[in-house]
Amino acid sequence: MPAPSATLRRLGIAGVCLVSLALCCGLAWWQWERFSSASGTFQNLGYVLQWPLFGLFPAFMFWRIRKLRRQAAEADTPQQSAETAVAEVPAPRQRRAPAPRPPVPEDDELAAYNRYLRELNARDE
Repeated sequence: MPAPSATLRRLGIAGVCLVSLALCCGLAWWQWERFSSASGTFQNLGYVLQWPLFGLFPAFMFWRIRKLRRQAAEADTPQQSAETAVAEVPAPRQRRAPAPRPPVPEDDELAAYNRYLRELNARDE
């Protein structure tokens, strides 16, 4: 049986989840009213669909955190099995240096441009 503080904590989290869902459903209703009014747009309809998802998010996170904690607790407990399989660690792979690329011959236009840059550099010095 969980400790009283853990129970109060869970009730508090559940209360926050319910308040969040109620608030966001109210905001969805408000956006629906805006959508159905004369000045409503499809953006308001998009918000109608988004607000309930925002309201469900805290409950999803509470569920997800509990699931991850259970998995971590199960992983921490030693397994009582007849055969304890030891995971083999693969040997590190040898990295090969990339093959050097052959030099690319300079075309005439690029050679002329490089000569021009060398002349400009010589003038500046």
